[in-house]
Amino acid sequence: MANPPRSLPSLRYRRRFSGGGDQSLETGRRQSKVRSSASRLVLIWAILLVSTSLLAINLFRLQIGQASALKEMAQEQQQLYLRPFVPRRQIVDRAGNVVALDRPVFTLFAHPRLFKQDKSAVADQLAPMLNRSTADLLKFLNAGETGIRLEYSISEDVADRVADLRIDGLELIQHQQRLYPQQDVAADVVGYVNLDHEGQAGAELSQRDVLERTVKPVRLKRMGDGSLMPDQVPNGFLNVDDLQLQLTIDTRLHRVAQTALKQQMKRFNAKRGTVLVMDVRDGSLLTLVSEPTYDPNQFYKYPIERFKNWALSDLYEPGSTFKPINVAIALQTKAIKPDSVFNDEGQIFVGGWPIQNFDFSTSGGRGAVSVSDIVKYSSNVGMVHIVEQMKPDVYYTWLKKLGLGEKTGIDLPSEGKGQFKDRKLFLESPIERATTSFGQGFSLTPVQLAQMHATLANGGRLVTPHIVQGLFDSKGQPYWQPNLPNSRQIFSPEVSQTVLLMMEKVVQDGTGKTAQVEGYRVAGKTGTAQKANPNGGYYDNAKITSFVGIFPVDAPRFVIVAVVDEPQGGDAFGSTVAAPIVKTMIEALISTDKVPPSNPAAKPKVQ
Repeated sequence: MANPPRSLPSLRYRRRFSGGGDQSLETGRRQSKVRSSASRLVLIWAILLVSTSLLAINLFRLQIGQASALKEMAQEQQQLYLRPFVPRRQIVDRAGNVVALDRPVFTLFAHPRLFKQDKSAVADQLAPMLNRSTADLLKFLNAGETGIRLEYSISEDVADRVADLRIDGLELIQHQQRLYPQQDVAADVVGYVNLDHEGQAGAELSQRDVLERTVKPVRLKRMGDGSLMPDQVPNGFLNVDDLQLQLTIDTRLHRVAQTALKQQMKRFNAKRGTVLVMDVRDGSLLTLVSEPTYDPNQFYKYPIERFKNWALSDLYEPGSTFKPINVAIALQTKAIKPDSVFNDEGQIFVGGWPIQNFDFSTSGGRGAVSVSDIVKYSSNVGMVHIVEQMKPDVYYTWLKKLGLGEKTGIDLPSEGKGQFKDRKLFLESPIERATTSFGQGFSLTPVQLAQMHATLANGGRLVTPHIVQGLFDSKGQPYWQPNLPNSRQIFSPEVSQTVLLMMEKVVQDGTGKTAQVEGYRVAGKTGTAQKANPNGGYYDNAKITSFVGIFPVDAPRFVIVAVVDEPQGGDAFGSTVAAPIVKTMIEALISTDKVPPSNPAAKPKVQ
């Protein structure tokens, strides 16, 4: 028998050997997988650990480190600080007539690209409501596709009518507008506000802290959609006080003054004029009119120079209206007596300069004249002689005591400061004192002249001119009133009474006859002064005419000043131009203030 092949055992051997290797590979694979799983597990745990650590750090940063900042940010998002728009307070005159108030108005915008009808149809519907032509509106509507302003301020009634049209593409935006129902009456006192609702002139500017209500911002909470939580709105959030600013002016007198002033300005072709009425007891101004003036509702249509009240901003030389003040100084210093007599030569020379009376060419000198006659006939030469009786330094001190060269302190903006020579020049130059005696060589404002003449009417006290009476509620109860400076005693009651009686003779049978009012005693003084040239000297053909009246003499209560700048004509004097205006104002005061007829025999009595 043949032996089996030798290769078979080796094959089994190889098979057995081979089977053992496969198990080793499988085991290796398992071990590799275990190690891989462990690594992944470690990695996952590491990631989780790091993430948890980072989360913990971030939570610490948010909860501890940035807690206050995040809380503040959240409150800002959840809360709203709102300052509601509060209208300016009303302004009324002494009788309660409204001269300025806020009202809601609307600006009308058009967005033609949103129209669902023809532009011409829109224009046709809007034209009668806006008091404009269809063609005019159509021109505006064709100017663009959006944001076209058709009207700046339309009333609530018109806005409601526009809204009722329900025209897509029309937009109404509400805002507040200052309304001046009296229009140009008292504009120089009341002033105006600009488009930003800021006072720019008059009481609107000087009293802005009183007229503007102060309202603190209110903190309100809102919900997630941004709407306010109704239960969080505080009670009275939109309530405003009923206080209104009351002025001392009287719009009825303003109208009278405006009419009278315009008539005289037109008659004499004058450049400008002003009328003031002051209560001599406390300095309150009942009238402060300037012409030409402006309508504060449409201030943008007027030149800027109209916005200043020249009665208290511009200076002029008062002329003869200042003579009674100089007489009062001379009497108070006892340099003269009421019965003193002086020689009126008609013309004299002082320091080589000629000084003469206005009527010297026709009347010559008057000879011996009393102090009263010097005032009555407005003698320049007589006034020079009166002033020469005073020591120069005493005279200068008294003029400064009256406030010459200073402001009156009136509660309106842009008051001008008077101009007066310095002490050294005044004391060393006789001509300076001479010209001052008849109201030239220095300058002041019309309101300061009224203030000085009030001292002759109220027993010698210098009061502060003012137009603000205070804040009052709707029932007329005072809430706030300004603290005015105390009056200063300048002249004695006896001196002021003496000069007042001299001024009465001016109206009775002197240069002021045109101011006479039947049944009433009126004192006054005319003034016709050359107009000073800013470059030095005086204009040849320009003058300022004025008249100061005090009424009634037996119980002085009012000072009326009328000043007309550059009247034309050979008959333009204080007696013909300004005095008739004062007469008209006296007649108006008799009616408005129920002034009884005068007692012809009574001496002036300070009230």
